[in-house]
Amino acid sequence: MKVTATPSCKALIDLLKSKHGELMFHQSGGCCDGSSPMCYPLGEFVVGGQDVLVGQLAGCPFYMGKAQYQLWQHTDLIIDVVDGRGASFSLEIPEGKRFIVRSEVCKV
Repeated sequence: MKVTATPSCKALIDLLKSKHGELMFHQSGGCCDGSSPMCYPLGEFVVGGQDVLVGQLAGCPFYMGKAQYQLWQHTDLIIDVVDGRGASFSLEIPEGKRFIVRSEVCKV
C-alpha cells in the first residue's frame, strides 16, 4: 500500500499547515464521513494499537484503523480534494473542501 496526494490535496495541506501547524491523517472507516480521511493537528488524534501507520501524505503521517487496513492493504490510495462540506471534525471542513480517497489495486 502506498498513499499519495494529488496536487490539489498538497495545496490544501499546505494551507492547513499554515493555519494549524503540523498535521496528521486518520482513516477509520467508522462514523461521520465513513472512510473519508480525517485531518487533525499532529498529536490531537490519539492513535492506538488498532491503528496502522500506512505512510506519509505530503509529509504528514497517515494512519488507518487495523480492520480497514486488512481490507485495503493491497490498494494504493490517492488522496484528493473536492468542493463540499463533510460531516466531520476534519480541519478542511471550514475551507468548504473535503478530502476523499481514490484507489487503485496495487500493481505487481
